[in-house]
This record gives sequence, C-alpha cells and structure tokens, in this order.
Amino acid sequence: MAKPNYSFEKRQRERLKKQKKEEKLAQRKAGTHKPEDAPSDEAGGESAPVNDTPAGNETPV
Repeated sequence: MAKPNYSFEKRQRERLKKQKKEEKLAQRKAGTHKPEDAPSDEAGGESAPVNDTPAGNETPV
C-alpha cells in the first residue's frame, strides 16, 4: 500500500480555502453577498398591512 502524501492534501485544502475566500471577496465587491445570519425575505412571513382598518369600516367625518 502506498503511503499518503500529506503535503499534497494540505496544498489542496489550502488552495480550496483560498479559492472560496476570493469568491466571497468578489461577491462582496459586487454587492451580491448576503450574510447568512440576516433574515431573508423568502422566510415565508407576510408583512403587516400598512392600514390597520379593514376596508368598508370607514367612518364619515
């Protein structure tokens, strides 16, 4: 059995880390980066209506 080449594996890991870091930096510069902790609009929650009074229940002045 061949012995593992740890230095090659380490270089590959470091290369992947560097590539991911550069991609994130490019996304931030382009303005398309979204923090993972920030709530997204696709969470399924509906926004509250602007006017709280239902239609048809308006009182004349």
